[in-house]
Amino acid sequence: MILPAELCIYASFFKLNEFHLHASDNLWNPDFLYSGGDAWKELYAAFRFRPPPGSPLSGLVPRVNESWSQSDFSSVQETCASHGVTVIPEIDTPGHSLAITQWKPELMLSGQPDLLNLSYPETIPTIKSIWAEFLPWFSSSEVSIGADEYDASLGNDYVSFVNEMFAYMHAEAGKSIRIWGTNEPSSYTISQNITIQHWDFPDADIPVRLLEAGYRVINSEQAFLYLDGKYSDGNVYPYSLDLDLMFAGAPNGGGGAPNIFSATDASNNTSPDAQGLRGAIMALWSDWGNNATTMLEDYYQLAQSLAVLGEKTWAGSGVRDTELTRAQFEEVYPVMNKAAAPGQNLNRVVQPAYGNVVYSYPAPYNTLVTRYASVGPPYTLQFNVKPSADAPDVGTLFEGEDCKLHVANLTFEATGQLFPLGYVLPENTYTSVEIHATTLYTYAILDGDVANPRYWTTDMDIWGEYMEVANMSFAAPARQIGAAGFSGSIKDVLLTLDA
Repeated sequence: MILPAELCIYASFFKLNEFHLHASDNLWNPDFLYSGGDAWKELYAAFRFRPPPGSPLSGLVPRVNESWSQSDFSSVQETCASHGVTVIPEIDTPGHSLAITQWKPELMLSGQPDLLNLSYPETIPTIKSIWAEFLPWFSSSEVSIGADEYDASLGNDYVSFVNEMFAYMHAEAGKSIRIWGTNEPSSYTISQNITIQHWDFPDADIPVRLLEAGYRVINSEQAFLYLDGKYSDGNVYPYSLDLDLMFAGAPNGGGGAPNIFSATDASNNTSPDAQGLRGAIMALWSDWGNNATTMLEDYYQLAQSLAVLGEKTWAGSGVRDTELTRAQFEEVYPVMNKAAAPGQNLNRVVQPAYGNVVYSYPAPYNTLVTRYASVGPPYTLQFNVKPSADAPDVGTLFEGEDCKLHVANLTFEATGQLFPLGYVLPENTYTSVEIHATTLYTYAILDGDVANPRYWTTDMDIWGEYMEVANMSFAAPARQIGAAGFSGSIKDVLLTLDA
């Protein structure tokens, strides 16, 4: 939980004050979901809050190592709150609910395993029981119930559910709720006590109309504020917030701001001081699964965007005299990023021992503990390694705060996932390894073969349509050389920072 807390600290540096945590969801793969068989039971889905031992909800979290305990989450909330950032937890229902239906299949909507059947008698009581378990965890006065992308033909069921959940949250814990903007046509009306987080423009989710009707609205318009982790299918979303849009993409030539919902239609935008307009939240989605990226890669993707969002939400577009031009922002951001917000070190900056050399250990070692935990890119890690004949693929070559490098297949381990290079080190002989890393990639030069760099990659399943190969970036695992039963020898270790 170190990284979410550090992200709060970093975001607070740019005067952002909310961390919206989407804590339940599933991959969207139509071949798994809608094939008519049982493939949906195997599709990756996750629920991140871990019930206590013996809880009737234990089956909701089959992968305990990918969830947070109450103490974990409390620590994050406390750290964030101490820096002026409120954590807004989201448990998304009745759509995006495969984690729930894999646990209780009887709750699924027929033919749509990722949707809950709201008319089934046990569905809403089950959802309430989930919230009853976790509401005491949450220190915020407001939570998100998600409530997006449900079956439009069941609009009445949907609206009734949203209103019932608001009444339940208010009565049970005195909390307000927010939902994602939606377009389920209904003869019923969503309560005006509920905040709408706008992200798209179906007929029922036009922010100007919502505000005029008395709703409170948060701007998360995808055209300005959406990112996909590492890769965007069809390049719909940029890697980081588009500076052209954020500084000059509004109809009047201004940039993004909480009141700017459309880059082309000024009638869809509001005044900056519109009653009910609560601000803006950007989104980073992990659409391609838990093996698509690491937590530090999430930070690399978010770092500049959080600064942009802070600038545009506070200064707006032509609202404040303190508004920065794009040129001014691009000049000051690198300085602010390197200066770093006190209390966090997401760049994993270290003070080299001398020059650009973090450490140098020429003598052969089986194991050695250093004074460094993790070193962020760009860096070069060089070493010679000789696995033993007795256990040539056993043990860890380097171990650090954020990742490990295992001897077997030269495999990086980060955020609970394994990323093999696919190279088998010969036993009882030294191999020269030279690892180069930036925030966008990591590659190895083996035995000086500079003409054939080998990149660590991952395969991302793009909505079941095709696989996309993507590069991985890893911080240097610097805390220990040789660990977890490694019985070979490592020598000529040199870790340096690159310009």
